[in-house]
Amino acid sequence: MTAKIAYDDVEVGTELPARAFPVTRATLVQYAGASGDFNPIHWNERFAKEVGLPDVIAHGMFTMAEAIRVVTDWTGDPGAVVEYGVRFTKPVVVPDDDKGAVIEVSGKVAAKLDDNTVRVDLTATSAGQKVLGMSRAVVRLA
Repeated sequence: MTAKIAYDDVEVGTELPARAFPVTRATLVQYAGASGDFNPIHWNERFAKEVGLPDVIAHGMFTMAEAIRVVTDWTGDPGAVVEYGVRFTKPVVVPDDDKGAVIEVSGKVAAKLDDNTVRVDLTATSAGQKVLGMSRAVVRLA
């Protein structure tokens, strides 16, 4: 695959389409099975509260993966991501109800780099709080 977005068509400040990703307890169980991360803070409310958390929280790597989907959807090619990193700033708290939580992600081109690459800065929030900091991806465009 090749990125569908052309480097020459992108300017600093170009905004990527924002997305909202719902997260339920069932989502966390599915992710735990796929990733092998069965830490009880991600599925056991009693345990999560005993260790000082407000409730069950989403896996950090799950949150990170959902955020980068804004970039891969925009480019049309997951292989276009050259680098990606985040800092985990707040947990995504997932209540045991019919709604769960929502991770809201937006992004914009922050810099045009060499070799048809751009740096995309992402903002990820849940319940009005920033859950990822320094969320940046370097992406190779067409």
